[in-house]
Amino acid sequence: MSIWPVHARFDGPIVMLGFGSIGKGTLPLLERHIDFDAKKFVVIAPDDRDRALLDERKIEFKKLAITKDNYRDVLTPLLKAGPGRGMIVNLSVDTSSADLIEFCKDIDAFYIDTVAEPWPGLYTDRTLSVSARSNYALRERILEVRRRRPGGITAVNCCGANPGMVSWFVKQALLDVAGELGLKFDEPKTQTQWGALMRQTGVKGIHIAERDTQRARDPKPKDVFVNTWSVEGFCSEGLQPAELGWGTHEKALPPNSARHTFGCDAAIYLNRPGAGTRVRSWTPVSDAQHGFLVTHNESISIADYFTVREGDKAVYRPTCHYAYRPCDDAVLSLDEMGGAQWKMQPDWKILDEHEIVDGVDELGVLLYGHAKNAYWYGSSLSIEETRRIAPYQNATGLQVTSAVLAGIVWMLENPERGVIEADEMDFRRCLEVQRPYLGDVFGRYTDWTPLQDRSVLFPEDIDTSDPWQFKNVLVG
Repeated sequence: MSIWPVHARFDGPIVMLGFGSIGKGTLPLLERHIDFDAKKFVVIAPDDRDRALLDERKIEFKKLAITKDNYRDVLTPLLKAGPGRGMIVNLSVDTSSADLIEFCKDIDAFYIDTVAEPWPGLYTDRTLSVSARSNYALRERILEVRRRRPGGITAVNCCGANPGMVSWFVKQALLDVAGELGLKFDEPKTQTQWGALMRQTGVKGIHIAERDTQRARDPKPKDVFVNTWSVEGFCSEGLQPAELGWGTHEKALPPNSARHTFGCDAAIYLNRPGAGTRVRSWTPVSDAQHGFLVTHNESISIADYFTVREGDKAVYRPTCHYAYRPCDDAVLSLDEMGGAQWKMQPDWKILDEHEIVDGVDELGVLLYGHAKNAYWYGSSLSIEETRRIAPYQNATGLQVTSAVLAGIVWMLENPERGVIEADEMDFRRCLEVQRPYLGDVFGRYTDWTPLQDRSVLFPEDIDTSDPWQFKNVLVG
């Protein structure tokens, strides 16, 4: 596009936490679509490797790590500089989302992030239970902030590609399936109505089904973790327990798994890391694939959002989990890290747009178990298209940064909504803002199931009466 639409104006101070691959990619999108004053924009990060991008724009940079001890002292004067309310765009790791949201409510500042993060140390704290180290626990803490402090200035939690954009995809995919089945319905307006429609369609579950085929120019070196997005973020979530929203159609818990003893009870966890847990899934570019069941907030929030209750009993809930096949270099990196008993490599690298020779990131949602079997809806974005439309990022990054942009626009258009998850946002408005950056967005039905070609070479313990039992999806 030669002329980019300005979606919102913001007169207050903006503080961006973190300036890694997502921060770098988000900045030019904000410049295109948000009318703001660069003199009131501050970036805070412990790493200054990309400071030149800020210096040429005359944007202030502070080389500093935000910690549990300093966040209020550092951020208060920046966000209260005025005029008007301030905004935190949190694109960092190791900063507590719950504490920062509470802080923003204290000083009446907007807030958005892409993931529910804790302060450093939680993921590997051996004194905590597996349940306490989970994304379920992190989400419950944020929901507790909302329960204690309802309403007020908007704080958007978990609004990247996934979690974030995929929740908007789920609603569009559900409408597509319901229409294809010939159901008579009005488009839902409330959480209760959305849950009722999903139950009516017969959807048993949802895979956040992703395949990244971006291929690096140079082969992965030994002892280096290579990825197309945050290595620190991927390793952190990969070492958390594998988690999934647990559907009411499931007959039995998987081996070595457990329910949580607190909160909404929409999810379970496995006593094994997500980086070492594989599941069977499907995307258009790969067809059948083995993906990693890495914990993500949307696995829990989507399952919770579409739950139908009668009194205190959940009478319908879809199973929901991530099924992620990262780029080949990341798969090799995970295998190397797993062989070292999950000790992260001493060095890491995020592939930038100049180091990738070809490939796409195909990220969507697979709604399965209904009368049409399964339906994938999502974005297929190539590295070539990414280079053409946005600087400083690869295809994986652009799916995230454009969702951050959409989340900020929606937040400014809805300034008094309190603490909000992506599932509760206007999916049509958010996708309208994001759509120019998503490449090919489409839906496709498939007759694939996790029983396809099973027990051909070796006998397997499978449930042939219901292909979509998680027992059949889990690999090993």
